[in-house]
Amino acid sequence: MILRGVPTVVSSDLLKALADMGHADLIVVADANYPPISKTPNGLHIHAKGNDTIEMIDAILTLMPLDTEYCTQPFWYMGPDKDSGIVLDQAEAWDEAFAVLQKHGYKAECAQRIERMKFYKKASEAFVTLSTSDARPYSCFILQRGVF
Repeated sequence: MILRGVPTVVSSDLLKALADMGHADLIVVADANYPPISKTPNGLHIHAKGNDTIEMIDAILTLMPLDTEYCTQPFWYMGPDKDSGIVLDQAEAWDEAFAVLQKHGYKAECAQRIERMKFYKKASEAFVTLSTSDARPYSCFILQRGVF
């Protein structure tokens, strides 16, 4: 059965996870290189293979609000660690994520860049990790669920 208004990229497992999430719970939307089991061993792990992170964020924001009422930056995106030697001021996935945020009525300022190791630490608290096939570097995001 198909439900009206639910994006077709949202599986029944993801729909149930979103329904089970509560206020301030975290969802990681991860690229193909992200290790979901070792980084979030106590959370749910759902596959969204064949999809990229941006289309999944778009679908999730169709169904779930961000926590802008209680958190100034409820959307995090992974960047390189300062001591990694990698200099990355902009990434295609980040720009696309900002466009999706704006599409859903959020300002780009609600997003916050977070270093890779700090991202992993924050992700360890996530309720669910959604693994995509996105092969672009630094295409990992954390969303904090808001209230309706």
